Amino acid sequence: MIIRELIPDDLTQLIDLYKQLDSNNINIDINNAKKIIEKSMKTEMIKYLVAEDNGKIIASCYLVIIPNITNNCRSIGFIENVITDENYRGKGIGKNIIRKAIELSRNENCYKVILQSGMKRESAHTFYEKLGFDGESKKAFDLRLEEN
Repeated sequence: MIIRELIPDDLTQLIDLYKQLDSNNINIDINNAKKIIEKSMKTEMIKYLVAEDNGKIIASCYLVIIPNITNNCRSIGFIENVITDENYRGKGIGKNIIRKAIELSRNENCYKVILQSGMKRESAHTFYEKLGFDGESKKAFDLRLEEN
C-alpha cells in the first residue's frame, strides 16, 4: 500500500469510494469532477491524497493549505472527505493517510490542522481523537448554499 497524490486516472475510483462517504455522492458528474480535479492540481495549496493497494484506491482525503496572517503568518491545514473503503477499515490505512496530510501541513509551516467530520459520524470522531484531534476545542458552523 502506498499513499500518494491523486492523478486524473484515479478519478473514477475516487468517485466510487465517495459513494461510501455520503448518500449525496451517488450521482457525482464525472465531467464536473474532472474539471475540479484539474483546477485543484494547478495549485500547491490543495492536495487530494489517496491510498493505493495493488492498483485499487482504498482510501482518500483532501488537504487544503489556507494562507493566514495571524500566528506569525503561519498557514492552517484543513482536512476533509476522509474515507477508507469499508472492506479495508481497521488496518491503519485511514490513520496513515491522515498522518500524511499532517506531515504535508507541517512541511507548509502550518500552525494547526483542522479536520471536519459530520456530526453523526461518532465512531469517526473517536478515531480522530485517538490521532490527537480535539473535538471540543472549537465549534464549527456550516451554511449550506442552495443550488441554482
